[in-house]
Amino acid sequence: MDLGIFGKRALVLAASRGLGLGIAKALAAEGAHVLICGRTEEKLKANVEAIRAAGGKADYVVADLADAHFVDQMLHAVHHTLGGIDILVNNTGGPTPGTVEDMDAEKLYNFFQSMVVRVITLTNALTPLMKTQGFGRILTVASSGVFEPIPNLALSNTLRGALVGWNKTLSSELASYGVTANMLLPGRIHTDRIDELDGANAKRQGKSLDEVRAASVKSIPAQRLGTVEEFAAAGAFLCSAQASYITGTMLRVDGGAAKSN
Repeated sequence: MDLGIFGKRALVLAASRGLGLGIAKALAAEGAHVLICGRTEEKLKANVEAIRAAGGKADYVVADLADAHFVDQMLHAVHHTLGGIDILVNNTGGPTPGTVEDMDAEKLYNFFQSMVVRVITLTNALTPLMKTQGFGRILTVASSGVFEPIPNLALSNTLRGALVGWNKTLSSELASYGVTANMLLPGRIHTDRIDELDGANAKRQGKSLDEVRAASVKSIPAQRLGTVEEFAAAGAFLCSAQASYITGTMLRVDGGAAKSN
């Protein structure tokens, strides 16, 4: 299927690795010009080179969501590197594991700034361009924890949940302009982040990593972890021309793991 985004301009946040990088590669494979950002220039440069070697068009900008100047930096890069914006993929790194009691005021404030405030502020700054041109795709990557809170990820459950109401409200306000806003919710997708979380859970439970991983897989109806490529394909479709009548939704990519409908 031709997704109809050849030549579209896409900004993908937190794309040094994992899910963000996967979506960037999927969009580039469809002919979009992707601008990826992250904190590590070495990784970003290698990612861009790989995308270009595969026939895609890509650039990068070194930026940190924790930086107070992040939004201004992204706006400059969008205008000077992409020349505009058609697709915005809001992706952020996950916060540290822990319980609700571990959420002290400073940690809560800092992650709220990088995971919520900067996402909303950047989106607000870019949507006027999308509205003017009559086309836009806003995709926000969150977590299946917004449906079913994940143990020992209290901070993630809290902050990513805050984006749910925002996305639904945003989608209603933009729909008549040809701009969609959707959320993509990963379950157990095999990334470095999942390895890190499983390692933390293994330490907390006094078990081996293999034991924790086996128990996790057993709880998934598909009986395996998902791949980044599977997740990214779903994201690319939500950014496509064909998905123009899909907005305000939350799509789970979790192998059937969620118990709710």
